[in-house]
Order: sequence, then structure tokens, then C-alpha cells
Amino acid sequence: MASRKRPPDFIPNPFIKKRNLNWSLQALPATPASTNDATGSPPHAPINPDGIKPQGGRSAPASEPRPTEASTAAIESGAIIVEDHALRFSELLQKASIPHLETPDIPRLSIPDYKRLYESNAGSKHGAHFVIHQHDHPVAGTHYDLRLQINETSSVSWAIMYGVPGNPNSTRLNRNATETRIHSLWNHLIETASRETGSLLIWDTGTYQILPRRSKYAPAIDPSSQQSSQSSHHEPETQQQLLHDAFQNRKIRLQLHGTRLPEPYVLYLRLTKSEDVEGRQKANRPPGKRRRRRKPSETPIVETDLSSDDQEDGTDDDDDDDGDIVTTDQNEASESMTEVSADDRELRELEDQQVRLTNAYPGAINSIGSIHQRRWYLSMERIACGLIDRRDGRRVPWHLPKTSKETGVTSNPRASLPFYVHGRDKECSIITGRLGADILRDEGVQGFVPRMGWSAVLE
Repeated sequence: MASRKRPPDFIPNPFIKKRNLNWSLQALPATPASTNDATGSPPHAPINPDGIKPQGGRSAPASEPRPTEASTAAIESGAIIVEDHALRFSELLQKASIPHLETPDIPRLSIPDYKRLYESNAGSKHGAHFVIHQHDHPVAGTHYDLRLQINETSSVSWAIMYGVPGNPNSTRLNRNATETRIHSLWNHLIETASRETGSLLIWDTGTYQILPRRSKYAPAIDPSSQQSSQSSHHEPETQQQLLHDAFQNRKIRLQLHGTRLPEPYVLYLRLTKSEDVEGRQKANRPPGKRRRRRKPSETPIVETDLSSDDQEDGTDDDDDDDGDIVTTDQNEASESMTEVSADDRELRELEDQQVRLTNAYPGAINSIGSIHQRRWYLSMERIACGLIDRRDGRRVPWHLPKTSKETGVTSNPRASLPFYVHGRDKECSIITGRLGADILRDEGVQGFVPRMGWSAVLE
């Protein structure tokens, strides 16, 4: 005989939320007397020898196994607090770095260099650390997160669906880059996996440099004239300050000095006025009030070429309204929540209110004014990357000068133009050499269902 949820004469309390009615109390199992102290209370939990401790107020759902102390997913979610992230993750990745995964055609960054790179930038106002993560999410699908340090402890983040562009003659040279939450800087160190969030690996990491931007209407610079230098008593602007100013102007010329990317490699991030207004309006909407999702037939994804000959040398125009750009919101689907217990859901709602208010995860500071899900447009600056064009009728084939091509094989080869981002089945971590599937296996993740339909941009 099936038991009822409540007795037939039960009168519900009108002051209790309906979602809280599914809470239930269960009797605790009897505890042996030997495990209790003189007061009858259970003893305190032993101190963790690894220097990590559970964070109070959050617990894993009863239907899921509680994360182990060594779980990187538990550290990322905030369920476990780590005092020294660089030390902890360097030790974890050292164990996960398997020698037989090393291949001569994949750039690798050694664990000590990886740790020194992070420590030289973390906690410093002169820090300019960047990371590109490959994130294979079960709902949002495979995408690449570009994160740039904005202060001593935090980084601004963009989600790029197909990865950074690498083919200068591609018909889909540009990318949609969607702003996400401000992350803590230690997230740059993470390689992790879970059934709910998928796999996360370090595709490339290093330092960034903000390049100057000049209007195409400005007079030409005379190379014979001496450039005025800053006064000696003025401290030069840091990369964080330059990034802040460029972010406010909605135009960022960015050079990435990584391990995998070619050198030089320059990107141009641009936010139009119309997308800025739409993003701010969307951020100010009350939670739960969502825009109608468009059908795929209504809004096909079109990768448009935003760059022009005037913009290839770092110049730009003042017309920010691009009516020919058609995009879809790739992140709306990721807002759906899976079934969780009532208490865990309520805790998440309280945390999400603060996250939505600041657009920053706990521990991070939104000092740059980032707004969630604003659409930027990202392109590769071909002239700044050292490419030249040869006009042949309507075609403009971009290529590297013959004198700049390297013929020797190095122990740590870089990608060369053109390069392609092939996705989760081929792209490896530059730290451990692992694929996303290897990280899922190493973290003991079972039952992960990836989103299908993703294809690399190869044309």
C-alpha cells in the first residue's frame, strides 16, 4: 500500500512556501556510546591534513556522492576552500600529467613554469595573466572561455563558441564573444570535470598586453619625429589600467603571449552601442523574466567580417551600429537548472541573488563594470599578426612572409598561422596533455552526457 505524502486531515500552513513542503525529517541512526563524549555529543571531525576544509552552509544533494577532498570540482564550486591554490593545483596536475600523453606536436608548459607564471601575476596590480579554457558543458556545449586579469584577485571572462580564430583567409574569421561572470583569478589554474558542468581544460595560458588604438581620422604619424615620452614622475599605466580604459571604450586591442598561440597574435574585441544597450536592459530585467527564445529558423548564426582594411592597422571608425550582425543567445539554455533538493535550491537562490547583483562569483570583484551576457565581437588583426595580403582580383589571400617561416623543429612547438581549433575530441591541455575525456576519467565522472552537434570552423 503506497504511503501518502501527508495525512488526509493535514491543513497546510499558508506562510510556508510550497517548495518547502517537500522537506522531511528522518530519524538519525543510533550512535554507539563509545563515539560520544561525556555530554552525549558526537566528537568533532578531524582536521584535514591536506590543509583544506569544507565550506559551511552548502552540502551536496543526497542523490549525488559527496565530493572527495581531492575533487577539483568541489574546489571550483566553493564546497571546499583551499588556502594555496597554486600549490594545490600544481600538485594535482603533476599527478595527472602522464608521460605517454606527451607528443612532439603539442606545446607543453611545465608544471613549475605554470606555477611561477600564476604566482608572478596573482596579487599584483601589475599582473596581466590570461587563460583560455576549453569547456565542454552538457547544456551550453563546447566553448572556449577567454579570461583576462582585471585586478589583484579577479578576471573578466568571455565565452567564445568556436575558439579564437586562426585562419586569416577563413570566411568565418570572426567570433561572437559573450560576457560571463567575473571569476576569481585562481580559476585560471583549474582543470576539472563533473557530470553537471562537463570537462574544463587549460587550452592556453600566459600574459596579455593592451595595444594602443588610433582613429582612422587621426593624422599620420611622422616616423622621423620623436615621440613625446611620459614625465619621469608619472608612473606608467599598468596593463590592468589599460584594459579598464579600453573596456569602457568598448574597443580592446589585445596581444596574447601564450604557449600554444603563435607570436605575435593580436585580437580585436569590440562592443557595439546597440549590443551595449541591449545587454544593460537584459541585465536589469527581474530574475525569471526571460525573453522569448528564438527558433533556429528565425535567427541563423552568421559569422560576419567586422574587420576592414582601416582596422587592420589598429585604427577604427566611430560607427558602432552594425545592422548586418545576426546572432543567437548561446547561453540561454545554460540557465536551466537540474532537479535538486529543496534546501540546496534555496541556498543557491540566495547565492545567485548576490552573484546577479555584482556579476561576480564569491571572492571576485567586478572592478571593470562587466555586464552578464553582453555580446562582443572578436576578430584577428591580420596585419598586427605579421600577415601580408596579395590582391588578386576580388580575392585577398593573407600569408606570412617567407622570411618569417621557421623550418626547424623545436622541443616546444607553437601553433603557426593558419591554425584550427578542433574541439573536445582533439584539443589537449598544454599543462597535462589530456583530452576532455581523460579529465572526466581521472575525476571519476560517470554518466556525463555531452551536447552533440558542435563542429569546428575549418573553412
